[in-house]
Amino acid sequence: MGEQPSAKRKKAAKGSTVKPVKAAAKAKAKSATKTAAKAATAAKPTAKPTAKPAAKPESHLAMVRRARRINRELAEVYPYAHPELDFRNPFELLVATVLSAQTTDLRVNQTTPAVFAKYPTPEDMAAAVPEELEEAIRPTGFFRAKAKSLIGLSTALRDRFDGEVPGRLEDLVSLPGVGRKTANVVLGNAFGVPGLTVDTHFGRLVRRWKWTEQEDPEKVEAEIAAIFPKTEWTMLSHRVIFHGRRICHSRKPACGACPIAHLCPSYGEGETDPEKARKLLKYEMGGYPGQRLSPPADYPGKPAPARIE
Repeated sequence: MGEQPSAKRKKAAKGSTVKPVKAAAKAKAKSATKTAAKAATAAKPTAKPTAKPAAKPESHLAMVRRARRINRELAEVYPYAHPELDFRNPFELLVATVLSAQTTDLRVNQTTPAVFAKYPTPEDMAAAVPEELEEAIRPTGFFRAKAKSLIGLSTALRDRFDGEVPGRLEDLVSLPGVGRKTANVVLGNAFGVPGLTVDTHFGRLVRRWKWTEQEDPEKVEAEIAAIFPKTEWTMLSHRVIFHGRRICHSRKPACGACPIAHLCPSYGEGETDPEKARKLLKYEMGGYPGQRLSPPADYPGKPAPARIE
């Protein structure tokens, strides 16, 4: 009987001890859960700023405006742009342009002085001994095919055009070895008739600038002709070709030294470091001689060497 109160007190004491322990455990677990939640939240990467919506595809009108701005800025960079073949008359330009296929204008300019001295007129070239003409133009490459074309076009000029180079596209392209590119070079630079010269440089750059996606030269010519006034065609050709030869090269464009980089959708295809890009510049832009032995008076570079290297 005397031990019962003591047992009750022990039981009560035991009960009172269990409750605080359970409460403390629950509180500890709750705290741990909150801590884990905070840690998990902290572990998550910080949310990135909302990305700008993707730029809308350039409209045709915006492209035309950008293209014309590029032309204006190239005119400021190359106010002296010109054909880089040496010539004194339409016949010499026609011959030089035919010889320029698959070689440099410099190589042609180093070769033609001797050729023009020996064959100054269509009549002289029409009467050329094929093997002798081949030897004279050998440095330009593909000399047999080129000699055949030169004799053929000279014969046509002698027999059909009284020894004169015609000033119409349809007549020029009827001559052996003369396509639209050659015809437009002659028309634009010997007769003042506007024309687009779609050579490899021109085609490469207008595609880089997203003016066209065409690969065929005639289709390229048609699409670019629709962008610019006819009066701009000849000089546009010179500016684009100048830029392609000096800065916007095929394999290593000098993007970091390009004056129209801010307008180019293909910026970054080439070297973007300014110092490294400057080392890629060619001709007068890099302080070297140009391609003409007899450049225009306002040309800022040095004449090319007359010796064939």
